[in-house]
Amino acid sequence: MAGRNKITVVGAGNVGATAAHWIASKELADVVLVDIVEGVPQGKSLDLAQSAPIDGFDVKLVGANSYEETAGSDVVIITAGLPRKPGMSRDDLLKTNSDIVGSVTEEIAKHSPDAVIIIVSNPLDAMAQVAFVRSGFPKNRVIGMAGVLDSARMRCFLAEALDVSVENVTAFVLGGHGDTMVPLPRYSTCAGIPVTELLPEEKIDAIVDRTANGGAEIVGLLKTGSAFYAPSLGAVEMAESILKDKKKILPCAVYLEGEYGVNNLFVGVPCKLGKNGVEQIIEISLTNDERAALQKSAGAVQELIDVLGI
Repeated sequence: MAGRNKITVVGAGNVGATAAHWIASKELADVVLVDIVEGVPQGKSLDLAQSAPIDGFDVKLVGANSYEETAGSDVVIITAGLPRKPGMSRDDLLKTNSDIVGSVTEEIAKHSPDAVIIIVSNPLDAMAQVAFVRSGFPKNRVIGMAGVLDSARMRCFLAEALDVSVENVTAFVLGGHGDTMVPLPRYSTCAGIPVTELLPEEKIDAIVDRTANGGAEIVGLLKTGSAFYAPSLGAVEMAESILKDKKKILPCAVYLEGEYGVNNLFVGVPCKLGKNGVEQIIEISLTNDERAALQKSAGAVQELIDVLGI
């Protein structure tokens, strides 16, 4: 009988620790929580392990400061890096987080050569590209978590505006994770009905705008730190689709080689996630305006890649 799946979460801050919490409560896999700060991943793992008898989940939880314990992971979620502070753009984090994500990725590739890597660190699309280059992994096994979060935010706002269950609402967001993301109301539905049939244009425009600035809104409210409940669960939904071979279609940042007219760049598009990681990139038809917005978004990601010289 095969043992349980194993997920490594790198970074034991709010996003990483909360991801470990969701994984454990879903009994999805054993978890190794890694952080450079001594004691923090060990303490959070121990605390989480002590909640297992109450909730009844049987998974092994380990905290570590090095990568030996992570060996043989099926999925690795990388949240490490400096968080945004109010007034900072994601791009301010570029150089520092590139160094952090790059060195983490090399350790992961060494200890878990068959893993699928899910990147959560910002600036998201550029960090996925760093991990892709530094890991040497095939493109189907390096994925950025952005669209799941962005579309969840949009679904939340749409459900609120429509006064319906969030389960009825699907939303569609393409492009880089940031101010240039491309929410697509045409492809967003409530119980199969396009939201464009149900809400006035100005209401939809306001929701699109709020979605694009969703992270900044939370950073502004919290004053210290940034969002962590929804981002961590977004990464876990992706991991679950991979480990259970669910073949869910989710918006993810993936390496494009001509799809949507984008080349050699990580940008958010709808993908099928299964046991092999990204199993299909789904190309949908776009209006000229939507295509232009996506090209602009890809251009913003390309600028970061040029700065990093990768």
